[in-house]
Amino acid sequence: MLKKLVNAVLFQVGWFTCVLGGNSGWLLIAPVIFFVHLRWIGSWQAEGKLLMTVFALGCVIDSALIKLGVFDFGEVGRVVPLWLALLWPLLATTLGHCLAWSARPWWLASVLGAVGGPASYIAGSHLTYVQLPLGVWPSALILAAIWAVVFPLLHWLAVYFREAHSGEVSA
Repeated sequence: MLKKLVNAVLFQVGWFTCVLGGNSGWLLIAPVIFFVHLRWIGSWQAEGKLLMTVFALGCVIDSALIKLGVFDFGEVGRVVPLWLALLWPLLATTLGHCLAWSARPWWLASVLGAVGGPASYIAGSHLTYVQLPLGVWPSALILAAIWAVVFPLLHWLAVYFREAHSGEVSA
């Protein structure tokens, strides 16, 4: 139980550090969080591939949302900021731990994703320089539809990599 609580606290510290710190030296806290998580709560062998996969998937999803005009960072490059990209593996650290309860039934993950995903982006937009050019409600509806699918997918990936690590899934 203590590890789940620490996992939740580490995620929240990471979320606020990334969102409020932006692309600054504060981002160095994220690798510290990953280190503490992988050393004390999880392990690199069991979760490393999950963290990297979710990081890549998140960069693709957020890049698409930028290209579609859901987000505007006011930057010339139209590239996902590192602080936003790091939120994805931070979320991945919770899937087998403090948020494991939300994996089953699958619709629970879908509902939590549809509510929590947009809430996280909207909260972040109020705390940083992210703009929602389509407006809050249209953006929330788009994000809800995406996260209703993405969050169960993330849980599926967590199970897949956990079983692959334990030798139950053939590669």
